[in-house]
Amino acid sequence: MKRSRIAAVLALAGVLVAALVVTAMPASAAVAQFAVVNSWSGGYEGRFTVTNNTSSPVTSWRVQFDLPSGTSISNSWNAQQSVSGNRYTFANAAWNGSLAAGASTTFGFTVNGTGTPSGCTIDGVSCSGGGTPTTSPPGTPPPTTPPPAGGTPVAQHGQLRVCGTGMCNSGGARVQLRGISSMWLNWETQPYAENLSALTWMRDNWNLQVIRAAMGVEPEGAYLSNPSKARAQVETIINNAVTAGVYVIVDWHDHAAENHQAQSVAFFSDLARRYGHLPNVIWEPYNEPLQVGWTSVIKPYHQAVVTAIRQHDPDNIIVLGTPTWSQDVDAAAASPVQGTNLMYTLHFYSCTHGASLRAKGDAAIRAGLALFVTEWGASHADGGLDGRICQSEAQAWIDWMRANGISWTAWKLDVGTDTTNLLSPGAPVTGGWTNYLRGHGPFVVASMR
Repeated sequence: MKRSRIAAVLALAGVLVAALVVTAMPASAAVAQFAVVNSWSGGYEGRFTVTNNTSSPVTSWRVQFDLPSGTSISNSWNAQQSVSGNRYTFANAAWNGSLAAGASTTFGFTVNGTGTPSGCTIDGVSCSGGGTPTTSPPGTPPPTTPPPAGGTPVAQHGQLRVCGTGMCNSGGARVQLRGISSMWLNWETQPYAENLSALTWMRDNWNLQVIRAAMGVEPEGAYLSNPSKARAQVETIINNAVTAGVYVIVDWHDHAAENHQAQSVAFFSDLARRYGHLPNVIWEPYNEPLQVGWTSVIKPYHQAVVTAIRQHDPDNIIVLGTPTWSQDVDAAAASPVQGTNLMYTLHFYSCTHGASLRAKGDAAIRAGLALFVTEWGASHADGGLDGRICQSEAQAWIDWMRANGISWTAWKLDVGTDTTNLLSPGAPVTGGWTNYLRGHGPFVVASMR
């Protein structure tokens, strides 16, 4: 979104509770660190980070802890859960049990109640580095949400790549992904985008194939002022996408990223090192540049971030923001960034942008650029403060994207009065939103199907 829209957003920031301090453990043990990454009235989202602090690989891990009476876990992800009484056990999933020396993985859960874990052990040793091991018999893992018929989007398409001016799957067939963008994560009213149940519900009921994690950078409470919270939100969304088998766009949601190049390079380098092997991930290093030069400002920034990502991730698609709030794709077409599997961002809001912007897109495609619409709305460019929906022009955009095989994510998964807020007040965090769609939400969902 443009800066002019920022002041109009009324949302509560998610609450990041300080993690428990993990002291040194014996060289033969891994460590497990707990944090509350989001909270709301009557519950919270918890996350454990499991780290192999040895000099040798480990092939499995198991974390156990107690929750007080009246507090329970409603759903979890990235680990196999079992429970006996008030004691919970989380064993590694099939894909995250093997950890190289120094490597980490995470698992998370949604809690009903306010009690936090106690008596934590990892592989029978206290998570805080001491104490007597505590064991308990494993229970029966709860049922997981089954994937849709035909497999999840990632199971169907696998590793994506750029082919000509479009996107192809691992078998070489053209693909058009359709999905939803989160709200600025620092301003979301509830952790809708970080909830695994909500993500699988959107996958199964809306045909969602991709979710965009719009990580705010500059505003208060965003990455620059609270990097641990912002990173935890993004990593939760990545891990949920892996579990749900959908694609995820990691979006550096910034309007002046060239001023934060060092932070961006460090952020994407770290995430590419740890998540770049996953076919689910798509990188978006610059949301919406302002009216600044492509060759003098934006392109050098992109080249630096692309180089950093490619040191660890040679394959996953990178989507590059373009001048004037990601509208001037024709400028990028005249001097593209060097690299492979690169796409370029086009954003539109149908009450403001019409045929003239599509003409820019057509020119970029003729020049050989592959486009990705990572943000759009059936509203004015301010996100729809007046509540107006321009559906006819939005349909023209949907038809154009379909004809050109252009993937998209619509703005935005949150509650509010703007046209582009998909959900109405009272929408539960965990999904089931059939009766909660509002604004351009019904049109967006119909277009995904």
